[in-house]
Amino acid sequence: MHRQSIRLGTYDYSRKGAYFFTICSWKRECLFGEIVDGNIHLNENGRVVTQEWNRSTAIRREIELDEFIVMPNHIHGILSIHTDVVGANGRSPLHTPAPGLRMKPKSLSSFVAGFKSAVTKRINEIRVTPGLPVWQRNYYEHIVRNMEEMNRIREYIQNNPMKWEMDENNPNHVNM
Repeated sequence: MHRQSIRLGTYDYSRKGAYFFTICSWKRECLFGEIVDGNIHLNENGRVVTQEWNRSTAIRREIELDEFIVMPNHIHGILSIHTDVVGANGRSPLHTPAPGLRMKPKSLSSFVAGFKSAVTKRINEIRVTPGLPVWQRNYYEHIVRNMEEMNRIREYIQNNPMKWEMDENNPNHVNM
Protein backbone atom coordinates (compact mmCIF):
# COMPACT_ATOMS: atom_id res chain seq x y z
CA MET A 1 0.00 0.00 0.00
CA HIS A 2 1.39 3.42 -0.98
CA ARG A 3 1.03 6.17 1.61
CA GLN A 4 0.00 9.64 0.49
CA SER A 5 2.63 12.27 1.30
CA ILE A 6 1.58 15.39 3.18
CA ARG A 7 4.58 17.35 1.81
CA LEU A 8 4.28 19.94 -0.94
CA GLY A 9 4.85 17.85 -4.04
CA THR A 10 6.89 20.42 -5.96
CA TYR A 11 8.90 21.87 -3.06
CA ASP A 12 12.56 20.89 -2.57
CA TYR A 13 12.94 20.33 1.18
CA SER A 14 16.72 20.44 0.85
CA ARG A 15 16.47 24.12 -0.17
CA LYS A 16 18.17 26.67 2.01
CA GLY A 17 15.63 27.92 4.54
CA ALA A 18 14.00 27.46 7.93
CA TYR A 19 11.53 24.69 8.74
CA PHE A 20 9.22 24.23 11.72
CA PHE A 21 8.27 20.63 12.44
CA THR A 22 6.38 18.49 14.93
CA ILE A 23 6.97 14.78 15.50
CA CYS A 24 4.53 12.78 17.64
CA SER A 25 5.31 9.70 19.67
CA TRP A 26 3.82 6.34 18.72
CA LYS A 27 0.10 6.39 19.49
CA ARG A 28 0.76 9.72 21.25
CA GLU A 29 2.01 7.86 24.29
CA CYS A 30 3.58 10.13 26.90
CA LEU A 31 7.09 8.69 26.62
CA PHE A 32 9.26 11.71 27.28
CA GLY A 33 8.20 13.20 30.61
CA GLU A 34 5.42 15.22 32.17
CA ILE A 35 4.27 18.80 32.51
CA VAL A 36 4.20 20.11 36.08
CA ASP A 37 3.11 23.71 36.74
CA GLY A 38 3.68 24.66 33.10
CA ASN A 39 7.20 23.20 32.93
CA ILE A 40 8.39 20.05 31.20
CA HIS A 41 10.11 17.52 33.45
CA LEU A 42 11.93 15.15 31.13
CA ASN A 43 12.43 11.51 31.99
CA GLU A 44 15.36 9.46 30.65
CA ASN A 45 13.68 9.09 27.24
CA GLY A 46 13.08 12.84 27.01
CA ARG A 47 16.73 13.50 27.85
CA VAL A 48 17.73 11.16 25.00
CA VAL A 49 15.58 13.22 22.60
CA THR A 50 17.28 16.43 23.77
CA GLN A 51 20.76 14.89 23.53
CA GLU A 52 20.12 13.72 19.96
CA TRP A 53 18.77 17.16 19.00
CA ASN A 54 21.89 18.82 20.38
CA ARG A 55 24.13 16.25 18.66
CA SER A 56 22.49 16.83 15.28
CA THR A 57 24.75 19.63 14.07
CA ALA A 58 27.86 17.53 14.73
CA ILE A 59 26.44 14.83 12.44
CA ARG A 60 24.68 17.05 9.91
CA ARG A 61 26.81 20.06 9.04
CA GLU A 62 24.16 21.35 6.63
CA ILE A 63 21.75 22.33 9.42
CA GLU A 64 21.52 24.97 12.13
CA LEU A 65 19.28 24.35 15.13
CA ASP A 66 16.88 26.93 16.48
CA GLU A 67 14.08 26.73 19.04
CA PHE A 68 13.16 23.25 20.31
CA ILE A 69 10.95 21.68 22.98
CA VAL A 70 10.29 18.13 24.10
CA MET A 71 6.72 17.64 25.26
CA PRO A 72 5.36 14.47 26.95
CA ASN A 73 4.31 12.91 23.63
CA HIS A 74 5.69 15.10 20.85
CA ILE A 75 8.45 17.50 19.95
CA HIS A 76 8.52 20.85 18.16
CA GLY A 77 11.62 22.22 16.50
CA ILE A 78 12.92 24.74 14.05
CA LEU A 79 15.96 24.07 11.95
CA SER A 80 17.61 25.83 9.05
CA ILE A 81 19.22 24.09 6.11
CA HIS A 82 22.26 25.65 4.49
CA THR A 83 22.90 24.41 0.96
CA ASP A 84 26.49 25.65 0.71
CA VAL A 85 27.88 22.70 2.74
CA VAL A 86 29.91 20.22 0.69
CA GLY A 87 30.43 16.57 1.61
CA ALA A 88 28.59 13.74 3.30
CA ASN A 89 25.54 14.42 5.44
CA GLY A 90 26.33 11.89 8.13
CA ARG A 91 24.19 9.17 6.60
CA SER A 92 25.06 9.14 2.93
CA PRO A 93 27.73 10.72 0.73
CA LEU A 94 25.25 11.00 -2.13
CA HIS A 95 24.59 14.35 -3.78
CA THR A 96 21.45 13.19 -5.59
CA PRO A 97 19.07 10.43 -4.61
CA ALA A 98 20.01 7.00 -5.92
CA PRO A 99 17.43 5.21 -8.08
CA GLY A 100 14.63 4.05 -5.79
CA LEU A 101 15.79 6.31 -2.92
CA ARG A 102 12.86 8.57 -2.07
CA MET A 103 14.56 10.70 0.56
CA LYS A 104 16.85 13.44 -0.68
CA PRO A 105 20.13 13.75 1.24
CA LYS A 106 20.61 16.95 3.27
CA SER A 107 16.87 17.55 3.34
CA LEU A 108 14.31 17.97 6.11
CA SER A 109 13.06 14.41 5.60
CA SER A 110 16.62 13.08 5.78
CA PHE A 111 17.16 14.94 9.06
CA VAL A 112 13.87 13.70 10.54
CA ALA A 113 14.56 10.09 9.51
CA GLY A 114 18.06 10.14 11.00
CA PHE A 115 16.89 11.87 14.18
CA LYS A 116 13.98 9.48 14.70
CA SER A 117 16.20 6.49 14.05
CA ALA A 118 18.89 7.58 16.52
CA VAL A 119 16.34 8.37 19.25
CA THR A 120 14.44 5.13 18.67
CA LYS A 121 17.59 3.03 18.89
CA ARG A 122 18.69 4.63 22.16
CA ILE A 123 15.24 4.57 23.81
CA ASN A 124 14.72 0.94 22.85
CA GLU A 125 18.11 0.09 24.38
CA ILE A 126 16.99 1.79 27.62
CA ARG A 127 13.59 0.04 27.60
CA VAL A 128 15.05 -3.25 26.34
CA THR A 129 12.40 -3.25 23.60
CA PRO A 130 14.21 -3.79 20.29
CA GLY A 131 12.04 -2.97 17.30
CA LEU A 132 9.28 -1.22 19.27
CA PRO A 133 8.16 2.04 17.61
CA VAL A 134 8.84 5.32 19.39
CA TRP A 135 7.49 7.72 16.74
CA GLN A 136 4.48 7.94 14.48
CA ARG A 137 5.34 7.36 10.83
CA ASN A 138 5.05 10.91 9.57
CA TYR A 139 5.61 14.43 10.86
CA TYR A 140 4.11 17.87 10.43
CA GLU A 141 6.22 20.53 8.75
CA HIS A 142 5.87 24.17 7.87
CA ILE A 143 8.22 26.26 5.72
CA VAL A 144 9.04 29.44 7.66
CA ARG A 145 8.61 32.33 5.24
CA ASN A 146 9.79 35.42 7.14
CA MET A 147 11.13 36.72 10.47
CA GLU A 148 7.70 37.71 11.77
CA GLU A 149 6.49 34.16 11.27
CA MET A 150 9.74 32.78 12.76
CA ASN A 151 9.23 34.84 15.92
CA ARG A 152 5.59 33.68 16.26
CA ILE A 153 6.67 30.05 15.93
CA ARG A 154 9.49 30.50 18.45
CA GLU A 155 7.02 31.98 20.92
CA TYR A 156 4.59 29.10 20.29
CA ILE A 157 7.35 26.57 21.02
CA GLN A 158 8.50 28.39 24.16
CA ASN A 159 4.96 28.65 25.53
CA ASN A 160 3.90 25.12 24.61
CA PRO A 161 4.39 23.58 28.10
CA MET A 162 2.26 26.32 29.70
CA LYS A 163 -0.59 25.45 27.31
CA TRP A 164 -0.39 21.66 27.79
CA GLU A 165 -3.77 21.45 29.53
CA MET A 166 -5.43 22.77 26.35
CA ASP A 167 -3.21 20.83 23.91
CA GLU A 168 -5.02 18.31 21.69
CA ASN A 169 -1.95 16.04 22.07
CA ASN A 170 -2.57 15.87 25.83
CA PRO A 171 -4.35 12.59 26.57
CA ASN A 172 -6.25 14.34 29.39
CA HIS A 173 -7.41 17.19 27.12
CA VAL A 174 -11.14 17.83 27.20
CA ASN A 175 -12.80 19.76 24.36
CA MET A 176 -14.96 22.54 25.68
